[in-house]
Amino acid sequence: MDKIQQNLLEQIAGIHEVPQGAYSLRINGSLYGKNSSENIEIVKKEDKPGIDIYIKAGTKNESVHIPVLLSQTGLKELVYNDFHIGEDCDVTIVAGCGIHNSGSEASEHSGIHSFYLADRAKVRYIEKHYGDGDGNGERIMNPTTYAELAEDAYLEMETAQIKGVDSTDRVTRAVVGKGSKIIVREKIMTHGKQYARTEFEVDLNGEGSGAHVVSRSVARDNSEQKFVSRINGNNRCSGHTECDAIIMDSAKVIAVPEILATNPDASLIHEAAIGKIAGEQLIKLMSLGLTEKEAEEEIVNGFLG
Repeated sequence: MDKIQQNLLEQIAGIHEVPQGAYSLRINGSLYGKNSSENIEIVKKEDKPGIDIYIKAGTKNESVHIPVLLSQTGLKELVYNDFHIGEDCDVTIVAGCGIHNSGSEASEHSGIHSFYLADRAKVRYIEKHYGDGDGNGERIMNPTTYAELAEDAYLEMETAQIKGVDSTDRVTRAVVGKGSKIIVREKIMTHGKQYARTEFEVDLNGEGSGAHVVSRSVARDNSEQKFVSRINGNNRCSGHTECDAIIMDSAKVIAVPEILATNPDASLIHEAAIGKIAGEQLIKLMSLGLTEKEAEEEIVNGFLG
């Protein structure tokens, strides 16, 4: 890897080189390297780009890294990754995509990730998106996530897009079984003329199932964001969806939280709040010696922290 690719890897995965243990690293449209461990098997797909990850039942306190790096301008790819998590697992999956574009053509990565959690499986999934480069070519990322949770499973998703992505259309769909729970925490910041759309849809089909979907975002300059969230309560269940956005400059934010109950024992809540930074917050920080710009940055960083 060159220095640009190493920087992308650090930004999205917090590592400087090829990770230890189970991993799959994709660079500029090709599989750069992969490694399986005793309990985690990674198999390259034969019929389309992507991999299958098989995690043995009972695997505990292990992780797998699957970062994607693009440093070649004009490259566009679609990748399929399927995760098969066995019963009674407790694992962490670190994904993400970094694009460096110094050219005039658009670079684009679209990833379709499917998760199949067996009974009592527990997964923490971390996905970060980052873009940089001094070219005027767009940096486009369109992640799609599909999850099926069997009985008493748990999926926690942490997604972040903080810098450099010009356009993104993020889709997450989940089907949640008996006693299972999905938690989604999303953080997004857009600036310039960037556009970000996120759509969540969760079907709470199992008795005692639950969902907690929270999006925090900051829209600056002339950027635009749209947040759509649907929770369908089809059994005795609990669901909560929340969108909290800070709007600045001439940006635009649309929030569409939606809940649907088809069972009298479904307990669902939706919330949405969009507003500017409170004046008293700025005044308080400026009284401590910060400039207005520094105070704004401090508030934004705390909000997305």
